[in-house]
Amino acid sequence: MYVTDPTNDSTTNSMAHTKLTVAKFGGTSVADYQAMVRCANIIKNDPATRVVIVSASAGVTNHLVRLSQANIGRDEQRSIIEKISAIQLNIIVNLDNERQLKEQVDVLLNELAEYVISQSEQYNAKTTDAILSYGERMSSLLFTEVLRSLAIKSECFDVRQVMKTNSLYGKAVVDIARLKTKAVELLAPKLSADVIVTQGFIGQDGLEHTTTLGRGGSDYSAALLAEALNADNLAIWTDVVGIFTTDPRITDQAKAIKEISFGEAAEMATFGAKILHPATLIPAMRQNIPVFVGSSKEPEKGGTRIQKKVESNPTYRSIALRREQTLVTVKSPAMLHANGFLVKVFDILAKHELSVDLITTSEISVALTFDNPPNSTQSLITTAVVAELEQLCEVSVEHGLSLVAVIGNDLYTAKGIGGTIFKKINEFNIRMICHGASSNNLCFLVPEADVNNVVEQLHSSLFD
Repeated sequence: MYVTDPTNDSTTNSMAHTKLTVAKFGGTSVADYQAMVRCANIIKNDPATRVVIVSASAGVTNHLVRLSQANIGRDEQRSIIEKISAIQLNIIVNLDNERQLKEQVDVLLNELAEYVISQSEQYNAKTTDAILSYGERMSSLLFTEVLRSLAIKSECFDVRQVMKTNSLYGKAVVDIARLKTKAVELLAPKLSADVIVTQGFIGQDGLEHTTTLGRGGSDYSAALLAEALNADNLAIWTDVVGIFTTDPRITDQAKAIKEISFGEAAEMATFGAKILHPATLIPAMRQNIPVFVGSSKEPEKGGTRIQKKVESNPTYRSIALRREQTLVTVKSPAMLHANGFLVKVFDILAKHELSVDLITTSEISVALTFDNPPNSTQSLITTAVVAELEQLCEVSVEHGLSLVAVIGNDLYTAKGIGGTIFKKINEFNIRMICHGASSNNLCFLVPEADVNNVVEQLHSSLFD
């Protein structure tokens, strides 16, 4: 439904039976004019799509990240802004109101340049968030004009009016209750007249400073808005035709999945499938909103539908993998029949803001895995962390590992899965196995050098 405010009887009655789809288009989907037109036609062919969230045009965010770094000079700053301008100008020149649009984009770029110069001596997470927001602000402005060029009534809306967050810059937490209130007040009444185009990834704190929601923020923004507006569907448009049984770059035998449950999709996202960020599914699951994932380049090929109930529940659904894993093993005879040892270990990890992924235990040792952030230059497990742990126990740290996760259904009750999974890969060293905590996954660590071969052979065994 478009409107969720019961006090507005006339609007509620007129919209009560109207379906609402919230759609999100990623950076490659709005990379240039031709890509934007493809997305606009998707919207034109689905009248239920009334809210559209866009990422920055492909390449722009990378330029803005560089611009937010303190170790660059004025000449490079100007060069970066010129490169961003060129990406946007390549879209603008195809539109009728070229002059007006260029003026609007130039205003934003001049504002950005002035801000960068004024803050260049004191870059921090807050200034980085402000700089990064310009990508989505420009792409949403231009995409609105592309829609209008196809006779689709549309309005560009500043999401910061509704996406209220705390001040944890770089990974801000959204105030869901305030978002709901603001969305009903400011967004819902507009949906009957226009397609609303707004920004993913960004929000605003109580001091009216721009914030960002962190990794996967655009998809998450779309899911939060879908939840706030009681949408019937959430569509995530990207550059791949849905979700596959494994990464198609590893094996050309990977198969597209037509439908998948929330539980399976959440496990896939958590354990490395890059098509969705895990946070995206949380609002959809809370409100039971089906999620569609498809390619804006090839919408006719369909995609994957994620929902609470699915027609098929196979034992094996997919294989996910996550690289750059760190395995920490802590060992102490003091653990034997002792209370409180693990509490002390986790107190140290919490002090250093470290989150454990997987854990296995024996009588005198515990093995823990940690996920290094993508493109990180330093391990999460620093010498300071190790030094504190060594005051309690022996510590070993292993790098160069990858996590393989077999995703499926009822894996902890299915008979013979150990033999089925491991018989094809018995020539590889399995460093750690974690099974039983979830019915939807069985996962294990292997050396990074082996992981592609492991996934390829395992996929052949389970799906071919």
